[in-house]
Amino acid sequence: MVGRERIVAVSLLTERELAVVGEALNRVYRLDEDDSFANLLEAIDRAEHAMNAKATDKHN
Repeated sequence: MVGRERIVAVSLLTERELAVVGEALNRVYRLDEDDSFANLLEAIDRAEHAMNAKATDKHN
């Protein structure tokens, strides 16, 4: 990617979250509401739950 900016973050935001941080973002690509990302979102939720469970176990 010579001469191009590299991607440093990708995020999925709700409309409310976008309203809060939107002005700080350089580019926003809206997604149609469908099930295209359902599996990805479920995997993220599972990973987040597992990470939180590990952190809780670590502190107990």
